[in-house]
Amino acid sequence: MQEEIKQFLSYLRDTKKYSNNTVDAYQRDLADFVGFVARLNSAPVFARDAANMDTLVFRGWLADRQKRGLSFRSTARAMSALRIFFKFLAKEYNIKNDMIALISSPKVPKTLSKAITAEDVGDMKGAIADLDKDDPWIAARDWALIVLLFGCGLRISEALALKNSDVANAPTSLRIIGKGNKERIVPVLPAVNNAIKKYISLRPFGNAVDDNLFRSVRGLPMSPRMAEKVVEKLRYYLQLPDYVTPHALRHTFATALLADGADLRSLQELLGHSSLSTTQLYTKVNTAEIMNIYEHCHPRAQESD
Repeated sequence: MQEEIKQFLSYLRDTKKYSNNTVDAYQRDLADFVGFVARLNSAPVFARDAANMDTLVFRGWLADRQKRGLSFRSTARAMSALRIFFKFLAKEYNIKNDMIALISSPKVPKTLSKAITAEDVGDMKGAIADLDKDDPWIAARDWALIVLLFGCGLRISEALALKNSDVANAPTSLRIIGKGNKERIVPVLPAVNNAIKKYISLRPFGNAVDDNLFRSVRGLPMSPRMAEKVVEKLRYYLQLPDYVTPHALRHTFATALLADGADLRSLQELLGHSSLSTTQLYTKVNTAEIMNIYEHCHPRAQESD
């Protein structure tokens, strides 16, 4: 089945334009499923075997993932990957299986990472100056990254995908290619441009027009894990909660706009959400803050029945 999976992954990447992260995740999910079936049958798995798999196989795999402590969210994604792969087998190889349609994916509770305060973001600037005082260009890079995530609400992958050409001449907006190859325009605040300009002026390499904007210490394009480590370092230094991550900066951007009166449709466009229901999660965050204020401050909230 390895060749069919390889062709499927190429189809996702080249035809469907799925991101590399999504393709890699699907590859792991399918390898997990094939490995389970091989152990179950004590035999190699071939593409033709997919036609004869029954509900016991699929449910057994889901139960095995639960036993291993894998999250509902990752298992729901894995099940989605399997469904798409089986449709691919039916279309490209005429290998059909009707049993998979009878399997329900795990229910995934809709949650949202917590936002942090604007004051905490401000404190990060001083922390960066302290931690990277011996490497001014690293300090400038880290602050430019933080202020970009917070000021524009970008995903970390979107920020790291930016080229020097994207930020040349202090643009008032950025053209961002997000999930599902979806394009959106994001306004850029002067503070963001100023931070990026300072970083570029100090950066010792990576100055070609088509080079990635954010560079590692060795001059390579900065990876998502490197960006996570930047925030982890600040979190430990400032003794911030565990939920303070690069993605939390995006949430802070969104909740701040919502609190200041932004409508959901506009927020959806700025964040690049394909579904308004995803954006609506932010209203729950805002409502929770309002209820907290009410319960602690409103005189009637203290009255007993």
